[in-house]
Amino acid sequence: RRHPLALATSLCLASATLPVAAQDQDAPPQSAAQLDVITVTATRRAETVQEVPINITAVTGQEIQQQGLRNLADLVKTVPGLFLVNQGGRDTNLLVVRGLNVTSLAGFDGNLSGGGVVAQYLGDIPLYLDLRLADIDRVEALLGPQGTLYGAGTLGGAIRYLPVKPVIGVTEFEVGGGVSTMSQSDDMGIEARFFANLPLGDRAALRATVAHYEDPGFIDYNFVVREPGVSNPQPDFNNPADVEANLRRVKDANYTDVLSARLALRYEFSDTTSLDLNYWQQNQKAGGRTINHQASFGTGRYESAQRYLEPNDRRSKLFSVEFNTDLGFANLTSATGVSRYTDLGQRDQTDLLLNFEYGYENFPSFSAFTREDTKQDRVNQEIRLVSNSDGPLNWIVGAFYNRAETYGTSKEFVPGFPEFEGVVRPDNLEYLSIADVDFKETAFFGELGYDFTDRWSATVGARHFKFSDDSTVGFDLPFLYTLLGIYGPDEINPSLENASVSDRDTIFKFNTSYQFTDDLLGYVTVSEGYRTGGSNAIPACPDPIPPGQNVCALPNELLILPDKTLNREVGLKSAWLDGRLVVNGALYYITWKDIQIGGTTVNGNLPITVNAGQAESRGVELSAVARLSPGLRLNASYSYTDAKLTEDASGIVGGQDAFDGDRLPGSPKQQANLALNYYFPMANGMAWGADYSVHVQSDVYTRAGLRNNGEVLPGYSTHNLA
Repeated sequence: RRHPLALATSLCLASATLPVAAQDQDAPPQSAAQLDVITVTATRRAETVQEVPINITAVTGQEIQQQGLRNLADLVKTVPGLFLVNQGGRDTNLLVVRGLNVTSLAGFDGNLSGGGVVAQYLGDIPLYLDLRLADIDRVEALLGPQGTLYGAGTLGGAIRYLPVKPVIGVTEFEVGGGVSTMSQSDDMGIEARFFANLPLGDRAALRATVAHYEDPGFIDYNFVVREPGVSNPQPDFNNPADVEANLRRVKDANYTDVLSARLALRYEFSDTTSLDLNYWQQNQKAGGRTINHQASFGTGRYESAQRYLEPNDRRSKLFSVEFNTDLGFANLTSATGVSRYTDLGQRDQTDLLLNFEYGYENFPSFSAFTREDTKQDRVNQEIRLVSNSDGPLNWIVGAFYNRAETYGTSKEFVPGFPEFEGVVRPDNLEYLSIADVDFKETAFFGELGYDFTDRWSATVGARHFKFSDDSTVGFDLPFLYTLLGIYGPDEINPSLENASVSDRDTIFKFNTSYQFTDDLLGYVTVSEGYRTGGSNAIPACPDPIPPGQNVCALPNELLILPDKTLNREVGLKSAWLDGRLVVNGALYYITWKDIQIGGTTVNGNLPITVNAGQAESRGVELSAVARLSPGLRLNASYSYTDAKLTEDASGIVGGQDAFDGDRLPGSPKQQANLALNYYFPMANGMAWGADYSVHVQSDVYTRAGLRNNGEVLPGYSTHNLA
């Protein structure tokens, strides 16, 4: 287990505001008797959390700073029903909402959608990443399918990161930093951040943010081969000299280094029209996996048995343009995003190839590694109109366009093996795959609401979408074809194939709410979420399949169908004690069909996505916020989730079957969070505050129904004092 942070200090070095034109972020609550009022825009209208008739949790920038929330892994602890499997900086963290997950934790590398059941937005632009929480105004978490307004990937919900916008007429600077230390690590953690807000005349302002994080590693790679293809990866471990001659040790290999920056320009043409330009970039480097082989290979508790280091370098860039204007009868919003994502990684491949029994095991110094290089360019455009009518009828209409062009290569190397087989192949390239995918999606959406009385309202919504997936894929076996005399020593000639799939569908939403009293709101929601399908970027197998080594997809392994969720939810929102206590709760039941799950091809064991089985999730989510005294606030939340398969699913657990009734992996059945914040103002504008929080959760399954050697990760609690 990873020990909690042993020491953390943070120092605000400088802060100046000229003039004071906005409420100080660190100011105490505006009323000693009532709680803070948090306004959200999740429904595309500005409303308080208590007015929105859906299950939404909002975390403000002030709370992020007070509780020391640095990233998504910290944030989800404050949101009932949301869970994140933190697998370190090397692997994509698996985000799960309401238990909707069938992906096994062991070996999960993730993808560009972070598991695909929770959509993430930076402003109004869909963009998945593990965002560092620097200069954030608030984060809104919408639980339950949000397909009508937010589109694909919202099978379970959506998360919106809303950065602080430039403030016109205000000059402000802030510099901060921190250092930390952690058990099992020899290095110090370092954090530095800076932001500035500068007015540009009477109608514009510029805001710049830079943050740098160095998270120390604590996993040692103690079995790395010194010279690939020459060093023996399995020396005589009873002979220290033999071990030293063949293997080397790398301390704290799973470090993470993150640099995040944002430049924002806001221009207000008038009181009703504004333009926001944003450029954002995050670079993340990781040295290795957060993986432990104590049980399987008898290593130490914080040791990896991999033969190669497994670094990864991810870079994300986004340029967005958001235009807003009040047309009188409606607000017009246009949000355009142009983004680029690149991913370069290396991983140990030795065991996988040895399991194929293609003769690799005859080479005493055999080891193998894979390098993967991915680039994705994406363009998003959304235009919507939101009505301004004061009458009983309100509406939203919009159109959405998304195009993602992804190009990736995977190269597998077997150092020294061609020479061992008497083959001249200087690059040691054993396998090459290429995938060039052009994905397009268009959608039209809308919602229509009506107030039957001052207390009773109803909303219906729909989204019609269509997508196309055009791919060019291919692979090559350079070493094998050189061995057979078909290729020359440096020849590469991948066999390329084209594949195209498309689909269209419509999903719906219904919501009705009733304001029983000024402090008690009840609602009922029936909503759908979807995830687009596509095709696996694997060449189709010939018919008949020739004998020997084949890397291809069977007919039933090519197509990926869309999967859908249907959510039924009942909720209450209430305020008590003259606004000093807020208590909210929701009951839900979700069905999930045509589930997309990671699998592998029969021929070549290549990772693919398949559709398998059906599942359901039911549970309860509770949250409470209380003002215990003028300076003391309490936040509490609890969630219970029962998620399981409702029909047999063949081959979804590492090639083995799962069955009706099997519990889904990746999230606990129960989790709870309690936080206390005390704020005390002093003379001369100074103040001090104290925060304490505890997060408790029950156990987590690593595989559906614990099939195929699945494990139980025991429950635990974490405590934080600031």
